[in-house]
Amino acid sequence: MTESTVTPLEGRTEATPQAVTAGTRQGPLHRLRTPRRPRLWFEILLIAVSYWTYSLIRNAVPEQKAEALRNADWIWKAEHQLGIAVEQSVNHAVNSVTWLIIGMNYYYATLHFVVTLGVLVWLYRFHPGRYAATRLALFATTGVALVGYYLYPLAPPRLMNGGHFVDTVVVHQTWGSMASGDLKNMSNQYAAMPSMHIGWSLWCGLTIYALATVPWVRVLGVLYPAATLVVIVATANHFWLDAVGGVLCLTFGFTVAMVWYGALPYALPKLVSARGRPGVPLPTKA
Repeated sequence: MTESTVTPLEGRTEATPQAVTAGTRQGPLHRLRTPRRPRLWFEILLIAVSYWTYSLIRNAVPEQKAEALRNADWIWKAEHQLGIAVEQSVNHAVNSVTWLIIGMNYYYATLHFVVTLGVLVWLYRFHPGRYAATRLALFATTGVALVGYYLYPLAPPRLMNGGHFVDTVVVHQTWGSMASGDLKNMSNQYAAMPSMHIGWSLWCGLTIYALATVPWVRVLGVLYPAATLVVIVATANHFWLDAVGGVLCLTFGFTVAMVWYGALPYALPKLVSARGRPGVPLPTKA
């Protein structure tokens, strides 16, 4: 009787220090890598500062016109050798349909920002546990793109010498392009590689497809980057290979997020508390 009473007590005595020890081993790095509920004020500030920094650095990259034009010629020749140099045909065909090309001009100028911000808000509201990791993938994608702008200046097709592309914003005098008209001096004209229109739209599309539950919304997630690819080519703002560069940047971004959080963003818990415990949101104060 005495031995059977002592044995469970010893088991409990040994288990308690183990639990305490495991908790004390969770240092600052572990806490940083644990998904937790985002704070609205911090996210608004972070996104605003990050986009301002991105724009500042992108536009501060020297506009190496001669090298950018040489690189554009090389890309154009390489695409001819690959049999994919159809950008000019697409550009001229779509430009002949006025209402369509005007719509694409506005698409290019606005949805790049509107949809990306919309997906971030949706993640924040309905998938807080996955928000930080998915946002990290987007930020890492954008960060590595800055390296591409610096190392590989590239003129868009509409600025090529003898390329015979139509600058659709100039021709149709549509609003919104930072790369044509009176606003062109505010943006780096030779930062076409990689295409962040593709990087961001594919990030949006993958996120919507992976996390949305309504079938038609998932279909929109698939169609959005596909439509963006057509738009960037039809408006003569990018080559096909610029889109490949955007995909490679996005791959890097998701790799960074997966290494940091130990899983793909979409595989993390949907709901977390402010302390990072999955599925246990903290109670709100009355």
